[in-house]
Amino acid sequence: MSDVLITVWPSPRRAILAACLLTATTVVACRSTPAVAADMPTKAPTAPVYQWSGCYIGGNLGGGASGTNFNSAVDPGTHLLGADPAVVAASGGGGANADGFLGGGQAGCNLQLGTVVVGLEGDYDYFHSKPAFNNNTNTLSDGVTPFSISQSITTDFLATIRPRLGITADRNLAYVTGGVAFTRVSYLEGYVDGAAPPGTGIAAASKSLAGWVAGAGWEYAFADHWTVRAEYLFASFPSTSALGAITDAGVGTNTLHGSSDLVIQALRAAVNFKF
Repeated sequence: MSDVLITVWPSPRRAILAACLLTATTVVACRSTPAVAADMPTKAPTAPVYQWSGCYIGGNLGGGASGTNFNSAVDPGTHLLGADPAVVAASGGGGANADGFLGGGQAGCNLQLGTVVVGLEGDYDYFHSKPAFNNNTNTLSDGVTPFSISQSITTDFLATIRPRLGITADRNLAYVTGGVAFTRVSYLEGYVDGAAPPGTGIAAASKSLAGWVAGAGWEYAFADHWTVRAEYLFASFPSTSALGAITDAGVGTNTLHGSSDLVIQALRAAVNFKF
């Protein structure tokens, strides 16, 4: 009986040893758990997606090109006779282009709806250009009398009011735009010949024009309140017409007509401050 009890029940020394081992294992496990947790990598917080909603103001610089088609007509009269009015009119038409510096400012507001941005922008740019046409190598119907006819149209600014529609990818915005364009032009047609007596003529007009404009661009927000962009615009304006007369020192006179249409292309870079 005593041998059975010795086998089933451990001795006091063995019980104490087992208790010590169990306690030591628990302490090591408890102390190791924080270290393991501390060694686990932590996930960096996600940066918020940029919001394009708000109003802005900024400036732009770039270049522009203006193009035009000139037309001329001469009525029958008492200075240019016979086929001469038609000869002069046929020589007075042609195309011309001119380049110029473009710079100014813009302001507008955007509203972001998901990944879509809608907005409205107005801008005003200095833009001086003067496409000119000059034909000074022709002669009247007699094949001897020389004449010269010239035309030009001058602009000094370009302004637009345009809605914008774009798609965003965080800080990037690609957009299309279109609206109304404004400018003011000075048109001049001149004529001179070597007849006896010589004839001279001028037809001139100055007027403000409203046309349409369309374009596209890309904009990038390099800081929370600052953006940069590149933009292309194409503007088309109605024709400008002028009425004048060719006269000589005697009683000769012919009515002189001139006209010019106008298109402007602009490529510019801009920076904006967003409120």
